[in-house]
Amino acid sequence: MYNGIGLPTPRGSGTNGYVQRNLGALRHKRERADGRPEDELRKLEASLAKKPNRDILDHERKRKVELKCLELSELMEEQGYTESEIQEKVATFRMMLLEKDVALGKEGEQPDPNQKPT
Repeated sequence: MYNGIGLPTPRGSGTNGYVQRNLGALRHKRERADGRPEDELRKLEASLAKKPNRDILDHERKRKVELKCLELSELMEEQGYTESEIQEKVATFRMMLLEKDVALGKEGEQPDPNQKPT
């Protein structure tokens, strides 16, 4: 017997008497939600409220403009306009839409209330 653990004698037990710890039954200490450090909590909150990627938003905006330009060019083709007239009108229409989008984007940009001023 070793420190009160095991058999008094291994004789007749079918074992050699060597005593091992059962590592499979150990309970691992886990950090609780209230025990987390502040910086770790901030990282978790930031990952929950991500801002959309500006490049993706710009790409979507440009796609919408191009779709409207394509619809205009198809409409003009059906009405019998020449290719050069269509290209001119579509180019001016595209410039108008892009300028309008830029103007709306600057008006729509408001400071985020959750963001701290720098």
